[in-house]
Amino acid sequence: MKGKFGASVVIRILMWFAFIFGGAALGFSLDFRFFPSLVKSVSFHVVSFLLGALLMKAVLTVSKNTGRTLAKYGRQGELPRMETNRLATEGVYSKMRHPMHLGLFFAPLAFALIIGSPSFIFFIAPAEALFMYILVITLEEKEAIRKFGDEYLRYKEKVPGFCLKMDCIKKLFEKVEK
Repeated sequence: MKGKFGASVVIRILMWFAFIFGGAALGFSLDFRFFPSLVKSVSFHVVSFLLGALLMKAVLTVSKNTGRTLAKYGRQGELPRMETNRLATEGVYSKMRHPMHLGLFFAPLAFALIIGSPSFIFFIAPAEALFMYILVITLEEKEAIRKFGDEYLRYKEKVPGFCLKMDCIKKLFEKVEK
């Protein structure tokens, strides 16, 4: 059972594909109309690609570290991949409730920079990040309350959903051993 995904995880993965590939398709369709000079600019694409690669590395590092923290403290027994059954409040989860999501908010922007789509960079990726934020605040919070009850409500009172203080950001990048 360890290798399978639950329905909630499958829906989230499909949503990510829609964000990334739908955003790219929409971005490219708008780029030639609104940003023709940037589309033709080699220097824009080089700088964009380098920034995107750095940002994607950061996103993947945060995802790996927060995923390992969840696997270490949020799982007990046999569960489908990426599922939890314990409330993780250790590591970066002691600083913010949704550290993985904070990192993932930047995934569409990183991809947009890598492919060099100005429309995706300036309009679509920020809109997708805002949409993801709304989903986290509404759906994820309700799901966590349903799953962990009063324990999550007490945690929510003490720990912010997101934290942009330097000590919180540093904690996102601290290596977590399996």
